[in-house]
Amino acid sequence: GGGLAAGTALMARDLGGPRLSFQLLVYPMIDHRNQTPSSFGIQDDGRLWSRQANITAWAAYLGTGDGGEGQSVSPYASPSVARDLSGLPPTYINVGSVDIFVDEDIDYAQRLAQAGVPVELHVYPGVFHASHRFVLGSPLSKRWIADQDTAMDAAMHPAKATSA
Repeated sequence: GGGLAAGTALMARDLGGPRLSFQLLVYPMIDHRNQTPSSFGIQDDGRLWSRQANITAWAAYLGTGDGGEGQSVSPYASPSVARDLSGLPPTYINVGSVDIFVDEDIDYAQRLAQAGVPVELHVYPGVFHASHRFVLGSPLSKRWIADQDTAMDAAMHPAKATSA
């Protein structure tokens, strides 16, 4: 969902609306190229989201047999290939340090910031893809959810956030 949200924000900006006030990108899958070091990090197909699962997902999403490798792909489908990230809404990105998407998410956050987009990036140590949903009682999962809820609340109630 995070990649779809990022692509939707790019499309809304390019088509003149609707004007979005915030992006919440939860470990977004945003780069079909699968060339970052972390994209090679999880080879074990028994894990929740492995390299092979990612290639298969991209192939299904793009309608290609190879996940789009070596092909020109729209930035609306693969937001990491977008050349211009200016004019996007303030963005919150969270990802785990051992998530297959960590490198592409960090890169996207840096590029957003360089384009003048307010961005908040959280990289949670030792966290794998979607672990906050599997280990609900852990202190780190609780922190993840609280941080995300705080960001969402601030985006939805800006007057409340500025008066705090």
